[in-house]
Parts: sequence; C-alpha cells; structure tokens
Amino acid sequence: MHDSTRSRLSRRHFVGLAAAASTAGLSGLLRAQPAPTIGKIIVGYPAGGTLDQTARRVSDAWREQGKTYLVDNRPGAAGRIANAQLKRERADGSMLLCTHTSALTIYPHVYTKLAYDAAQDFRPVSPVASATCAFAISSAAPDSVKTLADYVRWVKATPTAASFASPAAGSMAHFLGYRFDQAAGLKLAHVPYRGSAPAMQDLLGGQIPAYIGFVGDFLPYMASGKLRILAVTSDKRSRFMREVPTFAEQGFATVVGNDSYGLFLPPQTPADTVAACAQAVQQASRNPALIAGMEQLGMDAVATSPAEYAQAIQHEREVWKPIVLASGFRSDE
Repeated sequence: MHDSTRSRLSRRHFVGLAAAASTAGLSGLLRAQPAPTIGKIIVGYPAGGTLDQTARRVSDAWREQGKTYLVDNRPGAAGRIANAQLKRERADGSMLLCTHTSALTIYPHVYTKLAYDAAQDFRPVSPVASATCAFAISSAAPDSVKTLADYVRWVKATPTAASFASPAAGSMAHFLGYRFDQAAGLKLAHVPYRGSAPAMQDLLGGQIPAYIGFVGDFLPYMASGKLRILAVTSDKRSRFMREVPTFAEQGFATVVGNDSYGLFLPPQTPADTVAACAQAVQQASRNPALIAGMEQLGMDAVATSPAEYAQAIQHEREVWKPIVLASGFRSDE
C-alpha cells in the first residue's frame, strides 16, 4: 500500500472534499427539496461522550436554521445497536444517525455477526467532523523518553512496558497501534478499554505505559505533566498540538489515518431528501459556534456532498481491509 493512498484517510482528504462540495457539488444541493424541520439524530453512545457532543453541536447549529432535531441516545455494543436500527427508521429525513465513519469502514472486517450491511443499509449524508489520533506515554516512562525512537529503545529494554491501550478493541486506534507495533518490531500487547475515559484515567495514574486515542482525549491534560505525547497519526501536524511530530516524521510512514464523524439516513431515503440534509450540514459547517465547538473536542468541522462521502467511505473500507486481516483480530460479539 503506497503512502499516497494511505494519506487520503487524513483530514486533508476530507477538507479537499469539502472544498469540492462548496463549488460544483453545492449547486446540485441548492436544488434539493426541503428536509423535515423536526426529527431526531440517533447516537449509539451515552450522553456526554464525544460522539454525543458532536451530534448536539450539529443539532444546535440546525436550530438556527429553524430545524429541531433532538439527540436520541441508544447506547450499546460500541454503537452497533444504533447503527443496525437505522435501516428500520422512517426514510423521510426525520431520522438520522450520527456515527464514526470507521463503523462502516473497519467494523465490517472485524465483527463476524454485524447486524447491518455497511454498503447497503446507510445513505451517507456528509461527515461533520474529522479527528486524528495521538500516541502518548505515562509518567511511568523515564524522562529520557521523548521521541518514538526513545520509546522503542525503552520498550526493548523493559519488557514490562511492552503494551499499549486503546479506547476499544476493533477501533481505529487499535489498528493504528497495531501498525506502529509491526513497523517498530516490538510485539506490544494490546489492552482494550471500554471508552477513552477509563483509559485516560489509568494513563494519568501510570497504570498503563502507553495509550493511543483521539487528540481531543489529551487536550485537557497536556499541561498536567502526567503524560507525554510522542506522535500524531495525521499526515501533517495537528493544529491542536503543533509541537508534536507525526509518526511519518519519525520514520513510521505506515502509521497514518484519521477517523470522522458523519450523518447517515435510512437506505430507502429519496435522493432529494439526502441532498437537502447535506445542504443543511454544509450551512452548519460554516457556523462559528459549531466550528468552535468542534475545536473544543479537538476536531475540525467538515462537510462534503453525499456522493463524495460515499466514495470516501468505500475507499477507506478497502484500505483498512488488509490491515485488519493482517492483524488476525476478529470478534464474535
């Protein structure tokens, strides 16, 4: 797999799509029929999490457009229950799903009993936010560990440090950590958590030596002195932590990838309704309050046309397939 192909997973890819949508693609959206003004945004995670907060920021921005879309939390099974529910919802634009794009690009290769067809049961509307991951070590690491090269030397000399944590088994962070492990030749043990909050708590407490998660997980603790961020997984430095180099800058060019959060409609939704919802996302993506709200979460507000989002999803699904298969990880949950 060429580096140029992998880099298309980055924020730059989605920003480029957004630019295209704002020119040629947007003219088609302007002809769309109006979408409903009252509805729900389904979220497969509890209230307060990043995905929930993302959906609520979209809901707030839509309220300024005269649309009242309430967030409907249906947590369970890492969002898979809500994802599977979408195909049974009304296909009139009144019910949308907000989920991470990796639920459609990585999950199909991970879960043997997935209750939805990632290619058939969703009508992509638009991404609403793009997020990159970062790799951090705890205070358990010596002060001399300041780069990935230092980390590799430390782990090779300290077998008890040969593990890394992620927010969940089968997550993008899990497989980005796997890519680093393979490139560095460390044979790290993967420690999956049920969400970023407990993983961050153990990282800050020194119970785990390393953690890979979204940039937003780390922002509140960057000045705490309880962790050191060694690298980010984007193809260029994150604007939220500009002093932190990328994996590629440090010799690990295969460790690159961004996730996004997006909106989806039931599979039978008419094309003009999909386009109208996408137009509402385009308008929201320029809302200063939404932009600022996403920045608070360590993410960038983005938007594309439905066709561009569908194309990006299909591309990412093919990119991640060999990586997941090579890892040997599968789940029967």
